[in-house]
Amino acid sequence: MSINKVLVVDDSMVDRMNIQNIISDAGYTVIAASSGVEAIEKASAERPDLIFMDVVMQQMDGYQACREISHNDSTKNIPVIFVTSKGQKADRMWAEMQGGKALVQKPYTPDQILEQINNFK
Repeated sequence: MSINKVLVVDDSMVDRMNIQNIISDAGYTVIAASSGVEAIEKASAERPDLIFMDVVMQQMDGYQACREISHNDSTKNIPVIFVTSKGQKADRMWAEMQGGKALVQKPYTPDQILEQINNFK
């Protein structure tokens, strides 16, 4: 699988822009969403190769959005990587149970974000 387009989902503009900059500086196309609902819409319309998803968001959290994405026939093969301050073992297990492929704990380094992209190339 080749990674070209990445969807970044976070309701915090600062966090979203930080990840977007890391990914775009590495040469990838970045799409952004600020909510779980918008993430589902963009995943379906844009068909990104990979999704970085915050967990704690208003209206619909990242876990709910991931479940929707991983149960939809047109988006179920898009890997979702959670980026969150929740890093306990239970959080990691729950993320996996929701369909997440990995979890990066905040605060993260640019290398940690790029490592996840490389894991799915």
